[in-house]
Amino acid sequence: MPYSSKIKDPAFDRYLKNTRNYRYQFGFGLSVIAVIGFFLYGEFSDEMDNPEALYIGLVIGGMFFLIGLYAAFSNRVMPDWDGEVAEKEILDKEGKSIFVVYIEDSRGKRHELRAENDATLYEYYHLGEKVRYHGKLKTFEKWDKSKDEIIFCNACSFMHEISEDTCRNCGCPLLK
Repeated sequence: MPYSSKIKDPAFDRYLKNTRNYRYQFGFGLSVIAVIGFFLYGEFSDEMDNPEALYIGLVIGGMFFLIGLYAAFSNRVMPDWDGEVAEKEILDKEGKSIFVVYIEDSRGKRHELRAENDATLYEYYHLGEKVRYHGKLKTFEKWDKSKDEIIFCNACSFMHEISEDTCRNCGCPLLK
């Protein structure tokens, strides 16, 4: 089973564009709420008056706006690369199980997939399996999915039955 050519589907680009827009809108929404909230606090509070409260709201709102812009436009596309599942381990930290899958790329660099108290990814990947890292989505695709019962959406990571073709959550095609 080769890697899927569906990675070129325009649904992935739409998903990334929508994600960027949601991040921007969330930051903008928080900034508006901060400015209005501090203005109202200055109007109805005995502890602080306007314009002092409004200025504080503008500063905090401006920070939220800048964080939203940064989150929306800082998503750098990484190059694709092929690798192999090199090692798996379960760590116990403060009563929590940490499931780690190590993937080694062709240059020998190790990358980690970690999950706390959830062995799903740990069980999904097997030692020696070939994987491809899709840089624009920052996710992995297995080469051989023929024995799998589940598959993860490479856009939103929603888990599906292997028989499904499209993600129920985001509408992107499943890479199989």
